[in-house]
Amino acid sequence: MNKMTQVAVFSAKPYDQAFLTKAAAGTDIEFNYFDFILNAESARVAKHYKVVSAFVNDDLSKETLARLARGGTEMIALRSAGFNHVDLGAAQELGMTVVNVPAYSPYAVAEYTIALMLALSRKLPRAYNRVRDGNFSLDGLLGFDFHQKTVGIIGGGKIGQLVGSRLQAFGCDIIVADPYNAARCQALGFQSVTEETLFAESDIISLHCPLVDSTEHIINAETVAKMKKGVMLINTSRGGLVDTRAVLAALKAHHIAYLGIDVYEEEGSLFFEDHSSEIIQDDVLQRLITLPNVMITGHQAYFTEDALTHISAATVSNIRNFITGHPLDNQVQAP
Repeated sequence: MNKMTQVAVFSAKPYDQAFLTKAAAGTDIEFNYFDFILNAESARVAKHYKVVSAFVNDDLSKETLARLARGGTEMIALRSAGFNHVDLGAAQELGMTVVNVPAYSPYAVAEYTIALMLALSRKLPRAYNRVRDGNFSLDGLLGFDFHQKTVGIIGGGKIGQLVGSRLQAFGCDIIVADPYNAARCQALGFQSVTEETLFAESDIISLHCPLVDSTEHIINAETVAKMKKGVMLINTSRGGLVDTRAVLAALKAHHIAYLGIDVYEEEGSLFFEDHSSEIIQDDVLQRLITLPNVMITGHQAYFTEDALTHISAATVSNIRNFITGHPLDNQVQAP
């Protein structure tokens, strides 16, 4: 009988545990679950674990990685596509392998993105709550058609392409800023434009690019000023793409008319946990929550049965390839 490989899984919620356990059934992998986040302090519990699995808000800084390496960890198996929270340079120096799940369910995120757009444009949360109170008045619920609106997509990868294709069915004109995927986007009937043009012409802007140095705070006071008054801004990608304070100022000035975000640049200590009995100390987030033209959700765009099944299966596959010496198709490395 093969020796079981023990894997320390951090930020493991009950749903993570259920799907990972099912995916590992019949394999030589055994997951040990920890429901708290991984950081330099909690890394001590991973001592003697060759493999550690982490999620989007775990801290994989140089300090954390060094502590893991001293404890014998050789591999970080991310359960996410994004790896901006990993110090890849430090991982390389420490001889640690990092793998991700590059495309777990782009359909889930694309569909959720459009759900946010529709809910905001037709003021569905407000309408729902109003009817529950017995109020059937339509005053204050005036929306707008998507037909013939221009939707600007920043990031023309798989998710951006899916969002654009689905919005074409609404009769939208799709423009995309992404030099790396321009040919594919043009083949789908989208217009490839510069960011400058996209900001100036879009009625709706949706973010679908990775968080790297060049895209951090791509939405800021300067770029907001270039947008149409009354624009809708949607972010289901990475919180750090948006300078939240600048967007809050634009909302208060009625320049941005609608904001839908499923990610937040300071979400690390908040999202995926129940804070309903606490006073949340983040004043910017609290202010946004009070605005009637803002929808905030807690990083759930990916959260479907299909996506969790794929994430778990890909995580198990990544780990098995590592421990058996097979090629690592999903390895991420420092540039």
